Amino acid sequence: MLIWANQFNICALLDNHHYASPYSTIDCILAVDTLSDCLPLSNKLNSLSTFIADTNDWVFGHLSYDLKEEIAGIKSNHPDYIAFPDLYFFQPAIILELTGNQVSIASATIHPTEIFSAIQKMNIPEQNGNTLFIQPRISKEDYLQKIKTLQQHILLGDCYEVNFCQEYFSEQANINPVQIYLQLTKLSPNPFACFYKYHSKYLLCASPERYLQKKNNRLISQPIKGTVKRDLANATNDNHLKEQLRESVKDRAENVMVVDLVRNDLSKVCLSGSIKVDELFGIYSFPQVHQMISTISGVPNPNKDFCEILKASFPMGSMTGAPKHRVMQLIEELEETKRGLYSGAVGYIDPSKDFDFNVVIRSIQYNEANQYLSYQVGGGITFYSDPEKEYEECLAKAAAILQVLHQQSG
Repeated sequence: MLIWANQFNICALLDNHHYASPYSTIDCILAVDTLSDCLPLSNKLNSLSTFIADTNDWVFGHLSYDLKEEIAGIKSNHPDYIAFPDLYFFQPAIILELTGNQVSIASATIHPTEIFSAIQKMNIPEQNGNTLFIQPRISKEDYLQKIKTLQQHILLGDCYEVNFCQEYFSEQANINPVQIYLQLTKLSPNPFACFYKYHSKYLLCASPERYLQKKNNRLISQPIKGTVKRDLANATNDNHLKEQLRESVKDRAENVMVVDLVRNDLSKVCLSGSIKVDELFGIYSFPQVHQMISTISGVPNPNKDFCEILKASFPMGSMTGAPKHRVMQLIEELEETKRGLYSGAVGYIDPSKDFDFNVVIRSIQYNEANQYLSYQVGGGITFYSDPEKEYEECLAKAAAILQVLHQQSG
């Protein structure tokens, strides 16, 4: 399906890789080609709101972290070599959905039997590409110093917690995006994975995190804060690490801060008294790491549409910190490239106006036109953070990406 879809300029594959969850709605869905789209240059959220209302159909797309300029008035002058637009949504011409062993195909442009036949003829591509020279945008020494600077801001009372990120990149990168995505999700299948193509720009995402879902008249957010690298060679030690994370005072403090932030964001668009914490400090295991995840929900005010909910909650608290506006300013001061689609969101809105969006982390971005490849990693910094351990946590989060890119280079 993916190899066939990559022939088109626009496509989005969302795949939960069979993770069981009471919040799951779609196992795997692929949106291909466009009947109409929304690419506003100004008044972006108002334009999107009109597009969604007028389309009255499935809509897929992305929100870049740098949409914060319109929402919060915080502009970034950092370079952006991938250059996804701040916001793009499209009404697909073709939708393929996998449920169990069944595939359904809905198409406004090509007969479904032709599509099914074409997909069956596709072959998985041979491994190809050039050697990738991956380098950090920030040296380890500079990273450690920036963490100490942030801790001074926390000590002075400027903020409580900051999500600080760093970029790794490769220039003159020649990769097959489909091949890399298939390798990444084989090594690290995650419930909010996506392959997203916007012309010559690609997102290859193995995210474990949900930003926001609207389902059965309830808004659900599931921020992740708290990470420990797994020991897959030793089950006893792996379980010990899991329990260590569960009892970690530092990680609990970090997690409860973002829970309070999400509760505050949702209170602006939900009915009074409806917000609750469904799960606090849940521990979940993924292929490379254990994570601490909390679930917050509320009943949306019927007068608030998707874009008003975005204005209240985006960028997501797990990728900013608290208080949100001040830490976004600090992020701009200390990070050295635009985040772009990293720590943004990709997802869908269905015809009933329910929606589901991920947090873009554990992801590779690739600009085929200028052959620039990038991935970013980060973590929540508190006063009690150990800068060396924060750096090691970044490496653990990027382990699957590094392994796939080293295979490409090998």
